[in-house]
Amino acid sequence: MGQKKDLTGTEKSKIVRYLAEGCSSLKIAKLLKRDHRTIKRFIQNSQQGRKKRVEKPRRQITAHALRKVKRAAAKMPLATSLAIFQSCNITGVAKSTRCAILRDMAKVRKAERRPPLNKKHKLKRQDWAKKYLKTDFTKVLWTDEMRVSLDGPDGWARGWIGKGQRAPVRLRRQQGGGGVLVWAGIIKDELVGPFRVEDGVKLNSQSYCQFLEDTFFKQWYRKKSASFKKNMIFMQDNAPSHTSKYSTAWLARKGIKEEKLMTWPPCSPDLNPIENMWSIIKCESYKEGKQYTSLNSVWEAVVAAARNVDGEQIKTLTESMDGRLLSVLAKKGGYIGR
Repeated sequence: MGQKKDLTGTEKSKIVRYLAEGCSSLKIAKLLKRDHRTIKRFIQNSQQGRKKRVEKPRRQITAHALRKVKRAAAKMPLATSLAIFQSCNITGVAKSTRCAILRDMAKVRKAERRPPLNKKHKLKRQDWAKKYLKTDFTKVLWTDEMRVSLDGPDGWARGWIGKGQRAPVRLRRQQGGGGVLVWAGIIKDELVGPFRVEDGVKLNSQSYCQFLEDTFFKQWYRKKSASFKKNMIFMQDNAPSHTSKYSTAWLARKGIKEEKLMTWPPCSPDLNPIENMWSIIKCESYKEGKQYTSLNSVWEAVVAAARNVDGEQIKTLTESMDGRLLSVLAKKGGYIGR
C-alpha cells in the first residue's frame, strides 16, 4: 500500500479554521476526506510545537537615569534610542529595552515640513491677514502649479500585505521617472482646470503669460460675465515668473491689477487652500502605490482625480480662509499648518 501524501498548506489552514469553529477531529477528517489519525496527529503536533513565549525581564534602570533619559529625549528630537542613552552615559542596554523605556515617555514621529519663516516674514503675514480680513473670499481665485511624477511622492508606496504574500515589485527611476507640470485654480465651489504645461517648457515670465492666455483666459475667464470679472480677485504666489514686471504689466492689460491682484506674503503655502486640493488629487492618483509608465498616463490620472473632487470639498477649502487669517493673527504670523 502506497504512502499517502502529507497534508497540504490549504488543508492545514482548513483544519485550523474548523477547529476554531468548534469541529471535532473526526468531523474534520470527514470534511477533508482524510484519515482520522492523520488529522489527529497534525493537531497533536501543532499543540506540542507551540512554545509559550518567555518574557525576559527588562533591565531596570534607576529613577534618576529615567529622568536623564526623558530630558535627553526632549532636547534631542528625532535622535535614535542609542544616541539618547549614550548622551546620558547609560551603556549596555539592549535596543529592545531602550525602545520599551522610550515608548513610555515619547513617540516615534517624522519631522514636520514647513516654510522657513523669519521675523520679517511673520510681520508680512500678519499685515496680509489684517488687509484681507474683511474680504469676501468667494470672489477670490486661488491658483498654483503642481508637478506630478510617474512614481509619486516618496514613502507613499506602503500598505498592509497579507502573511505569506510577497510585496509587489516597484520600479526605481531617477527623479521619479520625470513628471508633468499642472496649473489649476479654485474659486468658491468651482475648479478651474487643471491645465497641463507643455512638456519641456520652463515657466519664465513670457511663457507663463502665454500659458495663461492659451488656457485660463481663453478656456475659462472669457466665458464669465462682466460683473464676475469686475469682482474677481486673482491670487498667485511669489514665484519669479508670477511677480516679474513683465507678468504684472501683462496681467494689468488683462484688467487684473491693483485690488484685483492679491498681494501674497512670502513663504506661505499654508495659507493657500489649493494646496489642500493638490493633496486630494495626489492621494487619488497614487493610491495603493500606483506608478505610471508615461507622462500622458499620469496626466490622465490627474484629470480623472480632479473630476472626482466635488463642489462641496472645494467650498470647504475656500470657506476655510477666514479661519486661516484668524490663526495667522493668533500665532503672530507663525505657521498654521494645512
